[in-house]
Order: sequence, then structure tokens, then C-alpha cells
Amino acid sequence: MDKVVASAREAVADVGDGATLAVGGFGLCGVPVALIDALLEQGTSRLTTVSNNCGVDDQALGVLLYAGRIRRTISSFVGGNKELARLYLSGELEVELTPQGTLAERLRAGGCGIPAFYTPTGVGTMVADGGIPVRYDAEGNVVETSAPKETRVFDGQEYVLETALTADFALVRAAVGDRHGNLVFHESARNFNPLAGMAGRVTIAEVERLVEPGEITPEDVHLPGVFVDRVVVVGPEGKKIEKRTTRPRSSAAPLAAAGEEATTEDSSTGESSTGESSTEEPAR
Repeated sequence: MDKVVASAREAVADVGDGATLAVGGFGLCGVPVALIDALLEQGTSRLTTVSNNCGVDDQALGVLLYAGRIRRTISSFVGGNKELARLYLSGELEVELTPQGTLAERLRAGGCGIPAFYTPTGVGTMVADGGIPVRYDAEGNVVETSAPKETRVFDGQEYVLETALTADFALVRAAVGDRHGNLVFHESARNFNPLAGMAGRVTIAEVERLVEPGEITPEDVHLPGVFVDRVVVVGPEGKKIEKRTTRPRSSAAPLAAAGEEATTEDSSTGESSTGESSTEEPAR
């Protein structure tokens, strides 16, 4: 039952060329960066990735993209990656665009053994009617498009049939995991990670902290160990911020702006003391 392996390199050693990967994360949040870096070092190529987005420029899955290791991606958002756009439009990368909620449900369905499902999302658009460019040639001509999908009416509303997604391997990142593979994701890292983990035939989890079986209460488990095959401890390092946004500092109080000293009273002695007032805001 002990699923812990010694290193990320060992965890992905059998991921071969041409494999399909379901990868957790949203932007740079909850991305299994250590496992991705191990794949890059290993030299695995011709990969198909299933993820919300294919990384950002030179980060997350972007490192594999820049190295030319990905041949096809199934994603819902690709707008934050200039290299992906270049590869796609030059015929070096196939892209299957899928609505975000549909992508999530396709992964969940794959993990639950449901072959397909109907959804109203995409009805009346190229998602259902087909024609979305999947592959271009080197001259920028469309050589492959998405196929039309089956539609059906239920209770007067039209729905489109979407098929489930499974993968040879799933790569996920969790805040906490135990030796049996039970995982807990931190806040918004609980986005595509549980769904990707369910859809993989072999699921590999990198965890920031390892605990012993029983330390995670059953009701706190986000992805049960039955879905997880390997666990590797990577610590909190490697996480990055996709877009750092800070707000302007608020206007300082007139007293502080004038450079005057602020007076405070010690409630225990009743004595007054002076000191420079600070306009620095606490870290958030």
C-alpha cells in the first residue's frame, strides 16, 4: 500500500514517447511542476496533453511546449501562451479546443467509466457543428477541423454529445498526501487536479507534505488513494505566480505624510511615547 517513490524522475520513468497525459492545474495554480520538469529532463516527446491550458510562456507545461515535446493539446484556454499560438498556426501543434466546463466533465466522466454525456454547452456553435481548426500546415492553411457532433433534444432543449477523456498517465499536485495516495488540494489548486487524477490509468501525485495513513480524515480527502498509483514528495518549492498584480498604496495619513511623529499611550502605564509612524502596509 505504500505508494511513495523516491524522486520525480523515478515517478515518471515509464512515461514513454507518444503518451497521453492528463495534467492538473489552472494557469500556474496547482501545476505538477516537478513531474513536468522530470519529463523534460527525461526527453519524453510526441506527447498529447489534456489540461485546462497548456502552460504559459516557458512555465508549467510551457517548458515541454518550448522544447517541442508536445504534438497535441486538448485545452479550454490557450490565449496566454505565445509559443503555443506560433506552433499551432505553423502546423507544428494540434489543438483541440473544448469549453472549460465540458473539459472538466469529460475528465470526470472518464474517471467514472461514463463513455459520453449530453450538455447544452456549445449547441448552435462550431463546438457542435464542427469546423474548428485543429491543425494547420506550414503555410497556414487549415488541414484538419473538428468533426460535427451528435445532438439530441430533451424536454424541448437541444444538447450535444461529448465523449469522455482518459489518459495513459495523470500528473497532479497536492498540498498533502499520505502513503496510500489519499490527497488534499489547497484552495484553488482543487480545480482540475482531482478530475485529471481520476482520468489517468496511472496517476502520479507530487505532494508538498507527506503524512501517515489515517492523519487525513476521510471527509477531508479530495482525491481517494484508489485513483493514485505513485506519490513523490517535492516540498513547497517550484511554485510561481503567473501574473503579479499589486494595488497602489493608499494615501498616507496627513500626520505621517508630513513626517511628524505619532504619539501613542501605553495603556498599562498611562505614559505617552513617540515614534515615527509607518506608512508600509502589511504583506497580503
